[in-house]
Amino acid sequence: MEDTYKETAVSNHYVLTLNCPDRPGIVNAMTAFLVEHGCDITEHQQFDDAENGVVFLRTSFSAPDGASLTGLREAFAATAERYAMEWRLRNTGAKPRLLVMVSKFDHCLADLLYRWRSGTLEGEIALVVSNHPDLEAQAVQAGVPFHHIPVARDGKPQAEQRLLRLVEDHGIDLVVLARYMQILSEDLCKRLEGRAINIHHSFLPSFAGAKPYHQAHRRGVKLVGATAHYVTADLDEGPIIEQEVIRVDHRQSAEQLVRVGREAERLALARAVDWHCQSRVLLHGHRTVIFN
Repeated sequence: MEDTYKETAVSNHYVLTLNCPDRPGIVNAMTAFLVEHGCDITEHQQFDDAENGVVFLRTSFSAPDGASLTGLREAFAATAERYAMEWRLRNTGAKPRLLVMVSKFDHCLADLLYRWRSGTLEGEIALVVSNHPDLEAQAVQAGVPFHHIPVARDGKPQAEQRLLRLVEDHGIDLVVLARYMQILSEDLCKRLEGRAINIHHSFLPSFAGAKPYHQAHRRGVKLVGATAHYVTADLDEGPIIEQEVIRVDHRQSAEQLVRVGREAERLALARAVDWHCQSRVLLHGHRTVIFN
């Protein structure tokens, strides 16, 4: 099965992810294929969803010199068809290319840029897009192109078309909404299905609207958290990838809760993006299977 990752780097390390109806022989067929092609398994994880009769696998392996992504994909296709697999195979030397979207809050962007520049993010930040110009200097300082796409009251379709052109022109594999404060249209959500991640605070739907942390402070909340999820047309209800929770008490002011919440957002989003880039997230309807 083709996916969006390009074979742009030379590496003999690969990751195979798949899911299919559970039946005897699946693991044996997959390992037999790898042995036949001289490959060596370096990591293997499996989840059997007994409730729905589906098995999920993630297998990392090294291949002999001379193997290619295209050749392995073509050779595995017959096995995949025999077991009705949904599958992806990628070369780990080709890091996914990321487009990060922001508005005015910079904490998630700053964290992702730091992780990328320090080599701890398994993705390549290709560009930053914002509906405001405020964070241009931060992106440029990190060596990342910045694109300002304002969203006028009646101009959202045009703005989204500009975004999609950037996704296409730059070979983007994942769009990261790092506190981007615009609602994406249903059409755009469908176009980016399975390759766009959003982050939001944990107070929804209880404390919606303006100043949710101040609302939560007035109610005396004891837990502050954040949820990273895939983007869908159902606002903030996409398949959950990661959640972070931090305990607080009566001593924290509303402003301190905001700082705690931003820390939770940074952690949850970074983990979700990193796991996606490592092919550790498998979508299963409205749920995810995480091999971390």
